[in-house]
Amino acid sequence: MDIRKLLVANRGEIAARVFRTCRRLGIDTVAVYAPDDEGAFHTRQADEAVPVLGYLDPEEQIRAATEAEADAIHPGYGFLAESGDFAEAVGAAGLIFVGPQPEAIRTAGDKLEAKRLAREAGVPVVESGEPGEIGYPLIVKAAAGGGGRGMRIVRSAEELEGAVESAAREAETGFGDGRVFCERYVERPRHVEIQLLGDRHGAVIHLGERECSIQRRHQKVLEESPSPALDPDLRAAMGEAAVVLARAVGYENAGTAEFMLDGDEFFFLELNARLQVEHPVTELVTGIDLVEQQLRVAAGEALDLETREPEGHAVEVRLYAEHPLTFLPQAGRLERLELPETVRVDAGIGAGDAVPVAYDPLIAKLIAHAETREGAFDDLSRALRATRVTGATTNLGFLRWLVDHPDVRAGETTTAFLADHAPLSEPTRPAGPWSGWWRQNRDRRVAPPLAEPPLTVEATAHATDGGQETSVLTAPMPGVVVRVLAGEGDRVEPRQPLVVLEAMKMETPLVSPYEAVVRRVHVAEGDRVTGGAILVELEE
Repeated sequence: MDIRKLLVANRGEIAARVFRTCRRLGIDTVAVYAPDDEGAFHTRQADEAVPVLGYLDPEEQIRAATEAEADAIHPGYGFLAESGDFAEAVGAAGLIFVGPQPEAIRTAGDKLEAKRLAREAGVPVVESGEPGEIGYPLIVKAAAGGGGRGMRIVRSAEELEGAVESAAREAETGFGDGRVFCERYVERPRHVEIQLLGDRHGAVIHLGERECSIQRRHQKVLEESPSPALDPDLRAAMGEAAVVLARAVGYENAGTAEFMLDGDEFFFLELNARLQVEHPVTELVTGIDLVEQQLRVAAGEALDLETREPEGHAVEVRLYAEHPLTFLPQAGRLERLELPETVRVDAGIGAGDAVPVAYDPLIAKLIAHAETREGAFDDLSRALRATRVTGATTNLGFLRWLVDHPDVRAGETTTAFLADHAPLSEPTRPAGPWSGWWRQNRDRRVAPPLAEPPLTVEATAHATDGGQETSVLTAPMPGVVVRVLAGEGDRVEPRQPLVVLEAMKMETPLVSPYEAVVRRVHVAEGDRVTGGAILVELEE
């Protein structure tokens, strides 16, 4: 392999993950760190570390690689991994970019263009277009990004303008491209994705699917492979559709084709031109190190692999510093962090480290693999109960509840799971043959009524214990005020957005808990606030 020294233009768990494969292959490693991230976990996993002015600065990443005499740059996840301009600049600097070619990244990153190619290739796609054409509910999506950013569900025309503005602003912040589009929203589909690998010699294969239906804020919480929803025929059809699309794009390196599954019908959603956060479940059921394959393909080697059936079952959850009910990110220093040794753990932070406000609050991924699905879930459940974290609020309790939930164990979850089941609520699934829908009478085209939904992120953040009304609106976490939507003396309705707070690259609208008059606004747009800071005072 021509790569002797690799710089990872990222931080946290993915940087540490790439370094691990490099150590096994005998490749020297270079970490980078921003001014507010010196000494971070990932820098301690590399052979050397170089300061950069910012993680998202392409010129700084190339400068650091040149200074360290690296041969190649791996972008990890996120913005730089999805930037065709960055891939092009890396090549122009005489360095190897560990990822797809620039044009493929641009095509995949433009969701509208990717859907056009899919349609031309005969791959079914979800209807998109003008709101008046596709109707409600619909979902507003960023045209040039992923990871749940720049996405808003809209159920009525009255909500559309605010949703489009918020999604566009979040997309501009996260991806440098504020374009958004509208797509038909299906209430209860499954989310299934196909892992792809291609090389520069024209070979393209898939490595099976991952089920990623359980999500919060349009971001995945639990992933598994194989999907309990796919039979061999459906698996083959989805895999072939993904390969056809990749060939149409001329795809090289690792990538993922994401699909919405509604019964036995599937629709293409997007092509992610990078390694996915959930890639370990595929590695465990195939025995293939995807990072190693990325490096070999980037170095010009031909793929020496074939599509293969999964062996056993793997399931992954993401341990975050976030509130287990609202999923709002939390900051703090991890006084204690004990992670299990019985399952695979991909960590991004260590005991004694602070969870940074400016970056993804992912602590670690826990991934179990066993011969059977039940065995994998049992192993993961035991591993979660052996995990100990203090010093910051985490979703550990939520993950324990999730992995043991009877609907999850039965493999009957959709993207609406957390709308149907309030986090940490008592399971209501009946036991025995009458559990679930009686399939002889069920018309799957008719969605069952939504269960009483849990308190939304916005409502939970501002209700006091016992549901009593409060006279102040406070910041649920540290962040930046990006919009102030009410002024002193305004009369506001229940759940009317008053302030929009950005934290860890995600926007959260903060709403009035009841009908009131704004007595005083304590913040202005652009202000940085701490968790618990008073934003708005209300009076009846």
